[in-house]
Amino acid sequence: MTSLVLTLTETLRYRGAIGQWAWVLHRISGIGVVLFVTLHIIDTSWAVFYPDLYVKAIAVYQTPLFTIGEFILVACVVYHAINGVRIGILDNNPRWWRYQQRAAWIVLAITAVILVPVFILMFGHVVNFYNDPERQILPLAFVIESQLPFAVGIVLAFVAGILVSGIHGVIAPASAQPAGGRPHGSRLERFWWSYMRLSGLLIVPLVFGHLAMMHVIQGVFDITARDYVTVGTTLVNQSGTAVEFVANRWNLLIGGVAVWRLYDFALLALVVIHGFNGLRYVLTDYTAQNALLRRGMMYTCVLGAVVLLVVGSLALIGTIDQTAIEMAQEAMAKLHP
Repeated sequence: MTSLVLTLTETLRYRGAIGQWAWVLHRISGIGVVLFVTLHIIDTSWAVFYPDLYVKAIAVYQTPLFTIGEFILVACVVYHAINGVRIGILDNNPRWWRYQQRAAWIVLAITAVILVPVFILMFGHVVNFYNDPERQILPLAFVIESQLPFAVGIVLAFVAGILVSGIHGVIAPASAQPAGGRPHGSRLERFWWSYMRLSGLLIVPLVFGHLAMMHVIQGVFDITARDYVTVGTTLVNQSGTAVEFVANRWNLLIGGVAVWRLYDFALLALVVIHGFNGLRYVLTDYTAQNALLRRGMMYTCVLGAVVLLVVGSLALIGTIDQTAIEMAQEAMAKLHP
């Protein structure tokens, strides 16, 4: 982990201005988004598989700690998306990298221009929610305790990755690179390099659309608003449960097509693969000197992506019926008696 310590210390000492900070911010914002995506996909799948758990998850999101986290998340997403476009544009013509410092400042300016009105609108939802005397907020201890299973799951994912790496090392030990040969996997890495830039461009409108609907137009606080029209539909959330909110979106058919299921599936596939491949870049950078750990980080990212893709896909093709909504109502009554 010496290289990670070196990165942190040299970043703080660096006097080369915006270029280094743009690199650091891109990595930090990307890691933050991946962590949230992991949590979000698992939680949302509960609307199909465990309605009572989804009710608790949304109640946790509607607390001060996660409210602060929501603003940080939106900032991370917007900056990472805009800076990713900058990287893609400059990579398209390496000669343009001499303008990277100016481009990095432009990214910060565009991010600020987007975030100021977005934060104002989001803050309006926050004020309305917390000023409502009938709202019941879960205690901080409950919120922290509810996240422990996810923390344990992340640790177990890394342990599993390292164990698989150890087995791999025993079964298929690394062979020497032929003299003058091309690095193994270089063609595959070129594919991933191209994928990251193409998928990044495709993700931007999808993610910005999702943020606009779920954090600005309606927001996480309105997910449980009774008799409120579900964003993107003409259906009313009569029960005021998060489960019915998801059901209204996913069950909406336009010309016989479940448009929001397709939209969310595109988000799922693009964001998970893009995010976990980016996480692979970061983790393997700081474990490059240790073959066991480096392979372990790669396996962890692969396993994490596969699990989320399977869980998310099964949820998207699943059914949320009236029974699930009734279970959610019962869970809300127990959570806020």
